[in-house]
Amino acid sequence: MERPVVLCGLGRVGWRVLDSLRAAGLPTVVVDLNTAPDDARLAGVTAFKGDCRLPEVLERAGVKGARAVVIVTSDDLVNISTALLVRKLNPTARVVVRMFNQNLIARFTGAVKNTVALSVSALIAPVIALTAATGDALGAFKLDDGARQVSELVVADGSELVGKRIADLAREHDLVPLAHAPATGDPRLLLNVSGDAVLAAGDRLVVCGPPQALRKLLEQLRGDLLPGVQWAGAVRRWLRTARRTLLEVDLSVKIITPILFVTILASTLIFRYGIGADWGDGLYQTVSIVATGGELHGENKPEWVKVFLSVLKLAGAALIAGFTAILTNYLIRARLGGALEVRRVPDSGHVVVCGLGNIGYRVVEELLTLGERVVAIDKATDGPFVEIVRRKGVPIFIGDSTVPEVLRQARAETAKVVIAVTSSELANIEIALLVREVNPKQRVIVRLIDPQFAEAVRDAADIKNALSVPALAAPAFAAAVYGDRVQTLVTAAGRTLVVVDLLVNDADDYLNARSLRALVLDYALLPLALTGQDLSTVRGYRLKVGDKLTVVAELADFERLLRQQHPPATSRVLIDAFPAPAKGALATQVQVIRGCTATESDAALAALPLVLCEGLTPGEARELVEQLEREKVTARVA
Repeated sequence: MERPVVLCGLGRVGWRVLDSLRAAGLPTVVVDLNTAPDDARLAGVTAFKGDCRLPEVLERAGVKGARAVVIVTSDDLVNISTALLVRKLNPTARVVVRMFNQNLIARFTGAVKNTVALSVSALIAPVIALTAATGDALGAFKLDDGARQVSELVVADGSELVGKRIADLAREHDLVPLAHAPATGDPRLLLNVSGDAVLAAGDRLVVCGPPQALRKLLEQLRGDLLPGVQWAGAVRRWLRTARRTLLEVDLSVKIITPILFVTILASTLIFRYGIGADWGDGLYQTVSIVATGGELHGENKPEWVKVFLSVLKLAGAALIAGFTAILTNYLIRARLGGALEVRRVPDSGHVVVCGLGNIGYRVVEELLTLGERVVAIDKATDGPFVEIVRRKGVPIFIGDSTVPEVLRQARAETAKVVIAVTSSELANIEIALLVREVNPKQRVIVRLIDPQFAEAVRDAADIKNALSVPALAAPAFAAAVYGDRVQTLVTAAGRTLVVVDLLVNDADDYLNARSLRALVLDYALLPLALTGQDLSTVRGYRLKVGDKLTVVAELADFERLLRQQHPPATSRVLIDAFPAPAKGALATQVQVIRGCTATESDAALAALPLVLCEGLTPGEARELVEQLEREKVTARVA
């Protein structure tokens, strides 16, 4: 019987992880503190009710014989203590742990062997950021030369894709087709996708490629994205800042400030025209008397001057004291940051992120990496990420994103996209509806929890990018069961695909010295990258120690590869015909493969069909046939 996976915790993320493990065909045992073993949603999955931190509960669940343990409760301390207990009970099982504390992830993984710690926010932030930047994303992963995005292209009526060959589209936009689901007929995946297939209305094509290339293509197809960042002119921006600053000033400050300056102006005029002082001297004397109560230079001052100076001293003392007190009180309470941030907000083409929690902060980081201009809104002035994001050069407005005025200040109505990732699902929905009310065509990405609710929002409210956090993160926890080489899982044409790095670690590795082409054919792998090699020019390459091969595979095929379930070596290659110019090279090949003399090879070639080689895997046989066909030799696999 296959060794099971023990899943600890059936919260919102846990249920989705269970669905992913089921989809991968992995036998699963559940441990949860609240879920009843007879819960209909378990659909036959064995469940144990209890605290996963107790050894007896884990032992009843069969942790000692498990292939892996996935711990996804909502408490870091529970997850860490359970992981350490599992490692004690089963030193060889792979442990996958959910963590909220970003600082602990790398440290815990390095301290506990064969353990992977994953953060939900770190998992979904790249997908949200790529969806914001390009308009659509099913998944994201990284190669040595940069990020890659997986997206689905829907061929609509009248689209420029209608009538285009898949191979031409891939070459033009630097894309790799992963799946083709025609409007009529069965879907084709990976190696079975035909480059000669012509796209028609209703077809769906899943591709992966650089985000920049996909962004251009998706913008062309959709035609509704705004152009790049639009900055207002310098004068306009400064006027906007001055206006916003004046609006922020308290009424008491607005009243006493003009009174103070009118007093100074009137006194200066009296000094100039009543006493005969110069303009500069009159202003200097006025400020000196008002600010310090100093005396007027000179003796024998007229009576009216003495009265004027006395009144000026009294008025100046009162005005200065009042102005200082009111202005100081205002500056203590004032929030002029928002006014100054207005100057840095583009007129359009930017990305507005509402909510700077764990997910919001990660999304901002990913967007900045992609070169996007970001404006952030957060409700808390003392949020843990507010100052960090501000130091990254991102304008931040402190306020409630559900208030229309706050969204207006961030220019959400003209932004490229608005991302609502606050901790409140209700607030996120309200933000989306507010933005859509101002601009019905505005793209909005909404963070939700419940997958069914997210689907309802997509269908009923026409918010295409209503994303369920557990649904996005769960496949990564399932993928981690197979090893840390798995980058991501995506669903294409109703099938689960895995993007994985295959590493040739040493000379005893089962991948070492394997033919790349035969490996690809035997396990239905679609190669994406090979360290130091150009896959378009590699022919007859054999893997060696130190190579890293990134491939896409269906989950079942990848599991066959991990288990080293080699295909049966029962295939043979037959030669039916060959052109005269190829006889010399073919005779040499026959001698090498069959270990015969030149006379024997000539005799064999004279009696066709010829069994050139047998005892091959299907991939090895197909690779040999491809080599012969390049020499115009007619060959087949039997």
